[in-house]
Amino acid sequence: MSGHSKWATTKNKKAAIDAKRGKMFAKLIKNIEIAARMGGGDPDGNPTLYDAIVKAKKSSMPADNINRAVKRGSGEEAGAASYETIVYEGYAPAGVGLIIECLTDNRNRAAADVRSTLTKSNGSLATTGSVSFNFERKGQIVVPSEGVDFDKLFEVAAEAGADDVKDEGEVYTVITGPSDMVTVREALQKSGIDYDSADLVMEPKSEIDLSADDARKVVKLIDNLDDLDDVQNVYSNWTTSDEVMAQLDTEE
Repeated sequence: MSGHSKWATTKNKKAAIDAKRGKMFAKLIKNIEIAARMGGGDPDGNPTLYDAIVKAKKSSMPADNINRAVKRGSGEEAGAASYETIVYEGYAPAGVGLIIECLTDNRNRAAADVRSTLTKSNGSLATTGSVSFNFERKGQIVVPSEGVDFDKLFEVAAEAGADDVKDEGEVYTVITGPSDMVTVREALQKSGIDYDSADLVMEPKSEIDLSADDARKVVKLIDNLDDLDDVQNVYSNWTTSDEVMAQLDTEE
């Protein structure tokens, strides 16, 4: 699991109890609306919507907010925005590659905000393909480790077609092929294993090992990008030692 993935897991836990909750809820609502628009408002027949709702519930979003987002997305209720997906590629300090996924109703605003945020932190936009060649789409299921036997999880996930299962301390991360994620997630549920989130992510093929100083700069830039209203996800290919990661965690 890349350094950024570890950091994102830590930050998402904190986001549920700090001032960033509002921004996190806005991103989750977008996910629900888009999923409902693309596949209908019934989560039992729309796995993407099902996972978006579970993630929102795990983040303590009120049920009323979730229900309204589903209705807006499915057209049952008015008020849904017309979002489009835009993907930017860029570089952070130390040559770290970035994949920046936006969901926006204003393409010009999204582009300007992303470019400005990169520039202010000594980053830059990159040409299409110059960063993404080093990433591949994967399914990622995050399972809280408390009360879950790793060997059982590994066995169930592997039999269902998972690529790997990683022990990250407070969570286990199940990695799958994009088309296998729902099958593996359903197998975990049938075995009584709960999960926090199931998402399609961009996994780096190779990573850059950063010093504490460079990691600090990269984390600040990624956090600033994450704070932009139009940005849904930021993926990167940095990693660092456990000691530096622990140090960054205490500084946050």
